[in-house]
Amino acid sequence: MKLIFKYLFKDYKKEAVLGPAFKLLEAVFELIVPLVMANIIDIGIKNRDSAYILKSGGIMVLLGICGFCSTLVCQYMASVAAQGVGTSLRSGLFRHINSFSYAELDKFGVPSLVTRITNDVNQVQTATAMLIRLAVRAPFLVIGATVMAVMLDLKLSLIFFAVIPVVSAILYFVMSRSVPFYKTMQNKLDKLSRITRENLEGARVIRAFSKQEREEKRFEEASSDLTSTAVFVGRISALLNPLTYAAINLAIAAIIWFGGIRVDSGALTQGQVIAFVNYMTQISLALVVVANLVVLFTKASACAVRIEEVFLQKPSVEEPLEESAKENPFAPAVEFKDVFFSYHKNNEYALSGASFKINRGETVGIIGGTGSGKTTLVNLIPRFYDVDKGEILVNGANVKEYKFKTLRGKIRIAPQTPELFSGSVEENIKWGKSDASGGDIERALSTAQAEDFVKNLPDGIGSKVLQGGKNFSGGQKQRLSIARALAGKPEILILDDSASALDYSTEAALRSEIRSRTEGITVIIVSQRVNSIRHADKIIVLDEGEIAGIGTHRELFENCGIYREICLSQLSEEEARK
Repeated sequence: MKLIFKYLFKDYKKEAVLGPAFKLLEAVFELIVPLVMANIIDIGIKNRDSAYILKSGGIMVLLGICGFCSTLVCQYMASVAAQGVGTSLRSGLFRHINSFSYAELDKFGVPSLVTRITNDVNQVQTATAMLIRLAVRAPFLVIGATVMAVMLDLKLSLIFFAVIPVVSAILYFVMSRSVPFYKTMQNKLDKLSRITRENLEGARVIRAFSKQEREEKRFEEASSDLTSTAVFVGRISALLNPLTYAAINLAIAAIIWFGGIRVDSGALTQGQVIAFVNYMTQISLALVVVANLVVLFTKASACAVRIEEVFLQKPSVEEPLEESAKENPFAPAVEFKDVFFSYHKNNEYALSGASFKINRGETVGIIGGTGSGKTTLVNLIPRFYDVDKGEILVNGANVKEYKFKTLRGKIRIAPQTPELFSGSVEENIKWGKSDASGGDIERALSTAQAEDFVKNLPDGIGSKVLQGGKNFSGGQKQRLSIARALAGKPEILILDDSASALDYSTEAALRSEIRSRTEGITVIIVSQRVNSIRHADKIIVLDEGEIAGIGTHRELFENCGIYREICLSQLSEEEARK
C-alpha cells in the first residue's frame, strides 16, 4: 500500500484529502437519518402530527440530497485520483523497464512484465479509488453508529459491542486463509500469459509440427490450475457475506427482542428501537464493505509488491551522470581488453579472456559454433550487458564513460532475430535515423537488397507493417532490419547473423554492396557461414567463449584447427583454399 500512497500524495493531495472528507460528510448525514426517523415515530406518528411528519420528511430528503451531492464530489475526486495514479504508475513502470539492461529483462521475462504493467496496475488503480471512496467511510460508520447507539441507550448498545468482535473474528478467519493465495494467483496468471504469448507468436511452428492438441492441453492445464486456485479462494471468500449477515441479523433480532422489553419498561421508545435497528443495519453494510475492501486491498497489495519488485530492481548497466569519454582519433574503433562475462554472475563465463582490436574502417568476421559466444560478444559493445572483468573501448574510450545515446548513436545493429514494428516501411527504416531523407532510405534499401520487393508493395515504402512484421517473410524482415541499420549511417555496423534467411545469391549481392558502400564504416559480421565472412579483413574464431584464433581466412585455415573444421564442414578443401 506504500506504493499507492507514494503516487497518490505526490500529485493528487487535494483529491486524496477532499474525497474522503466529502465521504465522511455523507456518512454524517446518514447517521443523522435514524434519529430523524425515531422522532417521526415517537412524535409525529404517536401524536398524529402531519405537519411534523412532513417537516421531518423534508429534513430527511434534504439530508439525502446533501449526502448524494457529497457522494458525487467524492466519486469525482476518486476517479481523477485513481486514473491519475494508474497513468503515472504505468508510465513510471514503463520508463523504468526501458532502463533495464538485457539481464533484467531476462530475469523477469516479458510475459510477467506485461502482466505487471497491465493487470497489476489495474488492481492498484481500483484499490486507489476504493481507498478514497470507502476506506474512511466504512470504519467511520461502524464507530459512528456504535457511538450513536450508546448515546441512545447504553444497555442495549452492549449488543453492538458483542457483535463487532464476532464479525471481526469472521473477517480474520476468511482473510487469513485466502490472502496467501492472491500472490500465487498472480504468478499463475504470469504462467498463463507466457503460454498464450508463446502460442500466438509461435502459431506457425505449432501448426507445422501439428502440436495444436499438445498446446491446447498445456494451456488448459495452466488455465485449470489458475481456475482451481481462484475457485478455492472464492469459496473461502464466499463465506464472508453470509457469516457476516448471519451475525448481524442475530444482533438485529436481539435488539428487537431486548428493545421490546426496554420499551415495555419505559426505558426506550419505539422510535429509538427502530433507530437501533437502522444503526445495526448501517454497521452490517459497513462491515461487509470492510470485508470486501480487505479482499480488494489484499489483491492490490500482492500486485503492488510485484510492481515494487520491478521498481526496486536497479539496472545492472548504469548510465554515467555525465559523459567523460575522451576519444582518441588514432585508437582502434573497438578494443577488448581481457574481457570476461557471465550471464548469471558466477564462474560460468560465456566469454573468457577476450582480447582483440578492430581498426576503423575494417570489416571483421566473427564465427564459431552454436553457443560459442558470438552474439554475447557483440552485445557487449553497445553495453546491453556489462562485463564482469576487463574493459571494452570504443574509439579509445571505455564504453562505461559514454552516455547511452552517444555510444549507441555510433553503433547500429541488425539483430539475429529481426524485429519490425507496426507502422509503415518508411517509419521502420527511420528508426535508424529519424531525419533520414528519401535518398538515404533508397540507398539503405538498395544496399540491403530490399529495394525491389519494397517497390513491388502496394504503397511502396508507405506500405503497412503489421505487428512483428507478420506480413513479411523471414528474408524480407532481415533485409529491412539491415536497411534500418544502414540508414543510421553508423560508425560501427554490426550484422549479427542477420542474413541467415537469405539465399546465397542475395547474400553475395548484399556482401558486395556493403563492401562498396560502407567505406569508412567499421563492419562486424557475425555468421555461421564461412562464405559470409571469408573476405573480411580479419576473422575472429570463437570456441566455448574463448578466442581460438584471429587472422585472415587463409591464415586461419592453415593454422586454426577449429576454423579449418568449420570450413570443411561447409566447403570442399579446394573451395576453402581459394
